Amino acid sequence: MRVISLIHDLHVAARAKGKPAISIEFFPPKTDEGDRNLFEKTLPALMAIRPAYCSVTYGAGGTTRDKTLSIVERIQNEFDLTTMMHLTCVNATRAELDSVIADARKRGVRNILALRGDPPVGASEWTATEGGFRYSAELVAHLRALGGFNIGTAGFPEGHIAQKGGREVDWGHLADKIRAGADFVVTQLFFDTADFLRMRDFLVGKLGVDVPLIPGLLPVLARGQTKKFTALCGAALPAPFVARLDELGDDDAAVTQFGIEYCARQCEELIREGVPGIHFYTLNRAHSTVAVVRHLGLA
Repeated sequence: MRVISLIHDLHVAARAKGKPAISIEFFPPKTDEGDRNLFEKTLPALMAIRPAYCSVTYGAGGTTRDKTLSIVERIQNEFDLTTMMHLTCVNATRAELDSVIADARKRGVRNILALRGDPPVGASEWTATEGGFRYSAELVAHLRALGGFNIGTAGFPEGHIAQKGGREVDWGHLADKIRAGADFVVTQLFFDTADFLRMRDFLVGKLGVDVPLIPGLLPVLARGQTKKFTALCGAALPAPFVARLDELGDDDAAVTQFGIEYCARQCEELIREGVPGIHFYTLNRAHSTVAVVRHLGLA
């Protein structure tokens, strides 16, 4: 029987080898062609760099629940790659989430990224579902009580976009999630490494956090797409970065190459700082992530 590793253990093993664990993230495709591309092209290409694990997102409002589960199961079975399922509190009661969690357990899922989730499409503010969880810390604690899962949670180097109290207040809530039972943290994307290091130093030095803090990076592919993503998640774009994007304009090939070079420099700085791993937001494409990892000599 296939043994699916716990992500925390994969980071321990990577640390013993003196290298960061490389992980990759996918979203559930919306079409049959997208499915074929993911399983026949993207995943085989990314397996060449031997990632430690991957994750699959849950979709806005939990809309891809069943597909997320099936993709996680298929990746683990067909590629023998430890896969983490994202799980959000959006549009779900505790009973409904328990049903999803039970299904995940049956399918061999051992790693879950517990998230509050963004407001459903059309909603301007987050509102908890009646009979559901209000905060991701509650979902983390619930998973810990159920047992049998390695639990990840999200961190925001610049503070969550909806947190009006500032980034240090947000980091305090992150520490609450860790105390509730989270085993590791994967961050939102960022383009200024100083933001991640500031968050790490605050969490470790002031709040006593001792779980792996894994930076999440996006090798950009197109100017418009990058600005759209960062506007949605609240990630700031450094002025020199924006200037170069604007200079390259709609030349997506040039932007992609710039994205590879910029992300590689971020990785080099983070590795010098001793990060336990690097999580790549692949956008279901392989080229840029493979290029960065090979540049780093970690393939």
